Amino acid sequence: MDDLAPDIEAPVEWGEIEEPRVPQRLYALKDRDTFLVADSHGDIAGAADGLFHDDTRILSHWEMLLGAKPPVLLSGAISEDNVFFTSHGLNRAIPAPAGPLGPAGVVHLERKRFLWEDRLYERVTLANFSPESVVLPLSFEFDADFKDMFEVRGARRARRGRLDPPAVGERSVRFGYEGRDGVERTSTVAFSDPPAEISEKRAQFIVTLARDTRTEIYIEIGAQAAEPSRARFRAAAARARNDMRFRRRRGARLRTNGRLFNAWMDKSRADLALLTTAMQTGPYPYAGIPWFSTPFGRDGILTAWQILWFEPSLAQGVLTYLAAHQADAVSAFRDSEPGKIMHETRRGEMAALGEVPFGRYYGGVDTTPLFVALAGAYMDRTGDLEQVEKWWPALQRAIDWVDRCAERHPLGLLAYARGAESGLSNQGWKDSGDSVFHADGRFPEGPIALVEVQGYAFAAYRTMAMLSARRGDPEGAAHWTRRAETIRAAVEKHFWMPDQGFYGIALDGKGELCRVRASNPGHLLFTGLPAPDRAKRVAEQLMGGGFYSGWGLRTLATGQVRFNPMSYHNGSVWPHDTALTALGLSRYGERDDVVRLTAAMFETAVQFEMRLPELFCGFPRSAGEPPVAYPVACLPQAWAAGAVFMMLQACLGLRIHGDAAEVEVHNPTLPIGIDRLSLDRLSVAGSTIDLTFERQGNRVAVHSNSRGPRLKVSY
Repeated sequence: MDDLAPDIEAPVEWGEIEEPRVPQRLYALKDRDTFLVADSHGDIAGAADGLFHDDTRILSHWEMLLGAKPPVLLSGAISEDNVFFTSHGLNRAIPAPAGPLGPAGVVHLERKRFLWEDRLYERVTLANFSPESVVLPLSFEFDADFKDMFEVRGARRARRGRLDPPAVGERSVRFGYEGRDGVERTSTVAFSDPPAEISEKRAQFIVTLARDTRTEIYIEIGAQAAEPSRARFRAAAARARNDMRFRRRRGARLRTNGRLFNAWMDKSRADLALLTTAMQTGPYPYAGIPWFSTPFGRDGILTAWQILWFEPSLAQGVLTYLAAHQADAVSAFRDSEPGKIMHETRRGEMAALGEVPFGRYYGGVDTTPLFVALAGAYMDRTGDLEQVEKWWPALQRAIDWVDRCAERHPLGLLAYARGAESGLSNQGWKDSGDSVFHADGRFPEGPIALVEVQGYAFAAYRTMAMLSARRGDPEGAAHWTRRAETIRAAVEKHFWMPDQGFYGIALDGKGELCRVRASNPGHLLFTGLPAPDRAKRVAEQLMGGGFYSGWGLRTLATGQVRFNPMSYHNGSVWPHDTALTALGLSRYGERDDVVRLTAAMFETAVQFEMRLPELFCGFPRSAGEPPVAYPVACLPQAWAAGAVFMMLQACLGLRIHGDAAEVEVHNPTLPIGIDRLSLDRLSVAGSTIDLTFERQGNRVAVHSNSRGPRLKVSY
């Protein structure tokens, strides 16, 4: 016998199989001003996880255990409509109380949950597939730390309020916290059945399941106590699903012949519906979960702009809300001046106490001109001069602030410098501290004039000219037209780099150009400011290897001194940034580039389960490899969800003029792999129209079916 041959008579000893490590994704649910972030099990385990209400974490630990360990994870997922989270698991081999070791893998556990009216509803279902009865020790561990969102994000506080001792009842535990702002915040964990044991942070059930039987436990968590039951769960679930169905049906219906492309649009629409909150002023899209689940000015404006062409009611809600919260006083702490439009608002304890300036913060140099420009785009889209008249005082105050800001700058530009150390050091959309710099890496002295902000001011001035003409004020129209041309000339003179064929990112406080090639000039194309020859040179560079990663446009070109594909703003890819640039390219007739970018964004969405994240890393595309995720990106994020719709508009060359009851289509294209796109129930000037775009050889034909006598389609 060969000495190297195996001894086949020796018994093989098998140890306990190690459970493979399963990477934990995070899943988000939202309703109104409450949102939840938990892992694939459905557990809240730490870090940024939690159940949050009004920027306060009201549940910081929530874990379900069988014996001493979680169930074995089978899957976790959010429903297509974003209403339900469902996790599936199975039992390990666990010791029954005072009994033998039970078999593994015979009990299926399902956790289904949703949020409704600022409350978490959860149902835990256990089903026994064993031929024998099983006894399971099922427990829930929980806690509430009532941390402010900024504490969760890493802020350290010298003092906090008072945590009350948990109040333990027969089927519930109530947590309480009195903040230093004098507000009492509460959270109650309640069960449908009395646990065998319940204490301040733990509830245990002894579940006995006969063969082929199942049982359910219902749980509710919210500020107020409740009595969970099957009936309450089913009734609230039906209302939550109906409400989401209603929100998803707003606006025109878009459909293509591409199943995956439709899935991308459907998920994006569901994400927008999830993030949009009904305010007294109308619908408003919260920026993103977990860090930015609150109204942001810039984010709300650009998200509304992305879908304005087929759903203008969001823009109406955003503009009305922002007009109602316009600054009326000077505050260095809040970076506010009369007429400025809000950057961000928060409702937590730290904001109320002034520990952070974000209770209502105005430190964004671009939000005010964007507010005016969106009003102009809304007027063009709807022809609703009556609504614009309601905003007119706010628009006048906003453009007055833009003018005052420009008058302070020696070149007549919009520039920023934060009012207090607690505010944002950079106040454009790239608001991280290292996003603006000189070509040698130096950070510029303020005030800083960003190139794209001058484009937004240009668009705001043109809006005021158009609205003045509509209101019968030719002198005002002429004045604002001159202001627009003045700032256009200043940008072309002071930001253009002839040797690079590109615009620099900013001018510093000494008038020195930051000769850095960043994606910001893509937004300049969106506003229509550059001369056509310069726009073409910018487009060529944006679509070159320095900016185009294969998945989208980098925020900073490779080779620049602070380029880092893993950074927040210096080389990463932001879908909304790519989408705005795509609409700008379309404006200058660069349809092939638009189709290429749309394909890249679609292929990225496929890799992220049809949901574009806030941003992802800017590494070059490699064959057979997915894009690299950014570890703490918001998901979902409103303007990432809206990107697909702005890119579709760019492909179609579509503009809608409500006052003229006209749909304008110029040189339409379709995304790669899409041969037919239908746009149904498009509302224009009080009537509706259906449009179909169909590929026919090398061209795209447009068919229309108008249900209004005044509607016309121009090509």
